[in-house]
Amino acid sequence: MSILKKALGSDIVRAGLVIACAAAAALVLPQAARAQAFPSKPITIVVPYPPGGTTDALARLMQEPLQKQLGQVVLIENRPGASAVLGTKLVARAPADGYTLLFPNNGLVISPLVSKEASYAPLKDFVPVSLVSLQPMVLVINSAVPATTTQQFIDYAKARPGQIEYASAGPASFGQLSSELFARRSGIKLVHIPYKGQAPTTQAVLTGEVKMLLSTTSPQLNGFVKEGKLRMLGTGSPQASVLAPGAVPLNQTLPNFNLEVWFGLLAPAGTPRDVVTRLNDAIVKVLAQPEIKTSFEQAGALAASSTPEQFGARIAEEYANWTTVVKEAGIKPE
Repeated sequence: MSILKKALGSDIVRAGLVIACAAAAALVLPQAARAQAFPSKPITIVVPYPPGGTTDALARLMQEPLQKQLGQVVLIENRPGASAVLGTKLVARAPADGYTLLFPNNGLVISPLVSKEASYAPLKDFVPVSLVSLQPMVLVINSAVPATTTQQFIDYAKARPGQIEYASAGPASFGQLSSELFARRSGIKLVHIPYKGQAPTTQAVLTGEVKMLLSTTSPQLNGFVKEGKLRMLGTGSPQASVLAPGAVPLNQTLPNFNLEVWFGLLAPAGTPRDVVTRLNDAIVKVLAQPEIKTSFEQAGALAASSTPEQFGARIAEEYANWTTVVKEAGIKPE
């Protein structure tokens, strides 16, 4: 009888193991099949800005090599409006299957802090896929200002509180927030002069309407510096950047002070992890290609991939930092 019980017990154990293995396989197989199948149709990358800008240009530079990596058509769809809010909300409401992606910049983090229309949460409504590019902010001044270093400019501004004007592309723009942060870290008081867009800000500092500008790098801006029409004092990149020739990192004067515009790829919240991994792998491989690095640099940006976790940490840190800046600057959502 005991032998029979042992035999039955062994059979039951074996049966249990078979069932457990089958159950585990049932859980794993759909994920494996989904990862292998994705993508099985075209992918749309939504750029929440008009055609022709840096964000749009970088997305289109990635388009063809990304198609080759994924084996599917990649469509670039411009959905501008309400300072990128319209396109961003469109992707937030899209199916979480990896076929509709968002390609924003830092505006993803800033808009919810300054716009009532931005009824989305960057850390809740999206899942990071990868950082794509970095573009350092640079500190430039009118050539008539008697300063050749960041510290000399800070000293000059401290001696003239409320007399140093700076330009930005508009209220609550990245340029304004960056300049307010610079002023607070430096202990100086600046006067904000808003303009409609980036091009007029460069003209303003050229003519002397304003004395200072924190702006993204560009071949045009570098040209004015080379000609001596503007003076570049520093770059917001952690180290010296090829995009800002000769500029000293601002963090050498203001420790841990880094200012960079980022561009990245995100998916709607709830997108399966294996799909995010597949997309991240493709992005990393594309951005590692020498020709893509060169094309990005010619567009005034650096190719820079990351893991989803690294990109998510960057978004979280910036959200906390800009929340403080907006509050201290007294900027109210409009």
